[in-house]
Amino acid sequence: METTPEIKNFIEEIIEEDLGGKAPVYTRFPPEPNGYLHIGHAKAMYVNFKIAEKFNGKCNLRFDDTNPAKEDEEFVEAIQEDIRWMGFEWNKLTFGSEYFDICYEKAVLLIKKGLAYVCDLSKDEIREYRGTLTEPGINSPYRDRSVEENLALFERMKNGEFPDGACTLRAKIDMASPNINMRDPALYRILHLPHHQTGSKWCIYPMYDFAHPIQDAVEGITHSLCSLEYESHRPLYNWVIENCEFEHKPRQIEFARLNMTNTIMSKRYLRQLVEEGYVSGWDDPRMPTLCGMRRRGYTPYAIRNFLDRIGVAKADSVVDSAMLEYCVREHLNEIAHRYMVVTKPLKVTIVNMPDDFCEEVVLENLPNSPEAGTHKVNIRKQIYIERDDFMEEPDKKFFRLKPDGEVRLKGAYIIKCVDWVKDENGNVVEVLCTYDPATKSGMSDRKVKATIHWVPVTDAKPIVVNMYSSLLKEDKANSDDFLEYLNEKSLEVLHGFAEPALFECPDDMRFQFMRIGYFIKDSKSDSYNCTVGLKDSYKPEKPANS
Repeated sequence: METTPEIKNFIEEIIEEDLGGKAPVYTRFPPEPNGYLHIGHAKAMYVNFKIAEKFNGKCNLRFDDTNPAKEDEEFVEAIQEDIRWMGFEWNKLTFGSEYFDICYEKAVLLIKKGLAYVCDLSKDEIREYRGTLTEPGINSPYRDRSVEENLALFERMKNGEFPDGACTLRAKIDMASPNINMRDPALYRILHLPHHQTGSKWCIYPMYDFAHPIQDAVEGITHSLCSLEYESHRPLYNWVIENCEFEHKPRQIEFARLNMTNTIMSKRYLRQLVEEGYVSGWDDPRMPTLCGMRRRGYTPYAIRNFLDRIGVAKADSVVDSAMLEYCVREHLNEIAHRYMVVTKPLKVTIVNMPDDFCEEVVLENLPNSPEAGTHKVNIRKQIYIERDDFMEEPDKKFFRLKPDGEVRLKGAYIIKCVDWVKDENGNVVEVLCTYDPATKSGMSDRKVKATIHWVPVTDAKPIVVNMYSSLLKEDKANSDDFLEYLNEKSLEVLHGFAEPALFECPDDMRFQFMRIGYFIKDSKSDSYNCTVGLKDSYKPEKPANS
């Protein structure tokens, strides 16, 4: 039987060409510990771990902690938790700061080779001297310092003799290069700040473009997989590897980063939301952080399925955020137990039921899955229904409870509206109905156009439900003025009632509140978070192979 050939993404094709399938692939996932991981980081994580796994290799977790200004141990621990939650385990846990000694040694080597110099220009002056995309840069007046002078100045930088910003160590490459990244980029800057790993040992710190290739070479990384914005940095990456005289030469490959509609992907913007109190924290369920998604009830399986579907591409594109919700909904539909919860209660009295009427209704925990078991709820004379399930003056397409209209109560009987009660403000506060005793579910063929959920007034337990919508009213996720488009109604807190069996379930269990959406108990309160609603207009395409 003829088999369909496996479709490989472009990274896999490059790796097969590089190694011929004979040597294991060694990758690394290098987050900076200055915030929490978001869904964009999840793609980079996924690509690096999955590529290593596919080629029988290994993936290191390396914290890019070369800038102590915003890095913190809190983020180090949170990132590890997120990676494990996503189902990955790293080969080695390393820190960029572990390589500060060798970075310094390689910087000295470059100075001795005449390929690096200490520059006294300010940050603004360096920017001015750099030139533009159409005009070459201008050599620094300090570019021709002698090797001896540069060695002495760099030593003094290391010893803390200069204040922050007084000078930098720069590579001596080509100020006329068409690639601005090659116009004598900075290799080291002065920063008198303690480091969360090295304390006060250093007051000079290597720049990412210098430290990263050194770290890759030392760790034996075969393929340094990174997002597309580093494509123009690749010549500098290769320059550092070559001129620092590493025998092992990693290869950098860039892929398109994840961009999603109506989703803030900037860590700087997310930090602003947290620090200025627009959200409750990094794990606020409205945030696109992995800890926020975890608290909201997203599953690692659904996120990985989403990342599988979008695949790995060379060119940037924007993914519809509804696709992620589709993947979450698809998984939860398979695993979430069903319970009845009324979020906006309206009392219904079934007038032809005896006052002491009580009958057990058996409901399946998971449709078409007998192994998931059942639970029971009592049907009584008084019940709560959703306020939206009754309309005093309905239109022609309204098939729920209405004057003289009939509906079926889930798992129970057909009821008919015969009257209603209003308060002094004209609001309906109670609906009066009759029930047909011959219409119990499973024992009657009589059909009505709608089935609604309900909970018994006597047995119902109070529940707080958090309903979420997008943080942004418009898709301005990448605009500096994004705060102007914040959705002040992104969180709606509802106080309703639930059937008692719900509260006997484990806290980390996923639920479908019938006809409302998928939920999980909040990890920091007694409320329940809406993971995603039931309605879905998204039409998935055939999954991409990654």
